Amino acid sequence: MGKGSLHWEGELTMNIEVGKKALVTTDNWFFAPNGQSYRAVFGTVKNIHTTEAIFGFTPTGKSTNWFLEIGDMLIAGCQIHYALRTDKCSDSPAANYSADAANGIKEYQTPCQIYFADGKG
Repeated sequence: MGKGSLHWEGELTMNIEVGKKALVTTDNWFFAPNGQSYRAVFGTVKNIHTTEAIFGFTPTGKSTNWFLEIGDMLIAGCQIHYALRTDKCSDSPAANYSADAANGIKEYQTPCQIYFADGKG
C-alpha cells in the first residue's frame, strides 16, 4: 500500500490522508506507553504500511495485511472500527450512563478514553 489514503467511495467521501489528523476508534482496548488503556487514537497519520513492510515477511493464515501509522503508534487494519478526519479532538471527560431496573439511569463522567498519539503539547 505504501503512502496513500483510505477512503470510502459513495455518497460520502472521507479521506484519511497521510500528514492530516484523524480520530480512529479500535475494536479493542489497548495499552498506551503511559500505561493507561484507551479505545481510540487521535493524531497525525504518518503512513499506511503493508504487513510485510512492518515485519519483513508475509504472514500466512488469518492476519491483517496492513497497518495505519498514527502519531507514535501502529494500528492493525483489522482493529480499526471507525476513522474520522478531523483537526480537533477534545480531551475533556465524557458523559456516560448506566441503567438497570432497580436503580434506573445513573449519569456520570468518565475520563477521556482517547490516546493523543502526537502528545497533548
